[in-house]
Amino acid sequence: MVSFLRRLKDPLAGATHFLAVLLALPATTWLLWKAAQVATGWHLVSFAVFGAGMILLYSASTLYHWLPDTPRLEAVFRRLDHMMIFVLIAATYTPICLVPLRGGWGWSLLGIVWGIALTGIVMKTVWIQAPAWLSTLMYLFMGWLVVIGLKPLTAALSAGALFWLTLGGVFYTLGAIIYAVNRPNPWPRWLGAHEIFHLLTMAGTGAHVWLMARYVMTLNGEVNV
Repeated sequence: MVSFLRRLKDPLAGATHFLAVLLALPATTWLLWKAAQVATGWHLVSFAVFGAGMILLYSASTLYHWLPDTPRLEAVFRRLDHMMIFVLIAATYTPICLVPLRGGWGWSLLGIVWGIALTGIVMKTVWIQAPAWLSTLMYLFMGWLVVIGLKPLTAALSAGALFWLTLGGVFYTLGAIIYAVNRPNPWPRWLGAHEIFHLLTMAGTGAHVWLMARYVMTLNGEVNV
């Protein structure tokens, strides 16, 4: 097993997100199954988008970090890896916008974040060498744009839901900062800054999966604020 990992481009970075794929698949399946049993069509559609975002990001990241380091594959999968970050951020917004915020606030915010996601995808297609700080700023701006809907959010979500929503954002933010500055970097070959970034990304996703399963699943209806 160790010899196999050594042949991979980024062994631990790929392994962390391969584990995330293995966790995202049953998590998505459970969300969809449970939504079909007890929730609404809005839940079902939005959880499908959220689950697809998780699976697409972590699959693209696994392939990027594990496939042989050839110029063509490097270019293709690096683009996909970076594009899918935008997709997951927008996919995470989708259940929030379509369930607790459904209505004017929800649809407006949903359109904005998916518009930013498409802009980011185009940017990564034509300018993959964009500096890390620019990508990081876009990810952070997109992720924390949710604060513009703070008033309707606090009306629609419980304190527990807001806690898990915020905690996920904090994990993602810490990861993005570490990605941008490439520090700390304790053991570069096995557990460097990039691997820590991956683990924090997984923690952020985990917090938001719990948010969907424990809180958003039980909500139904539009909040007018």
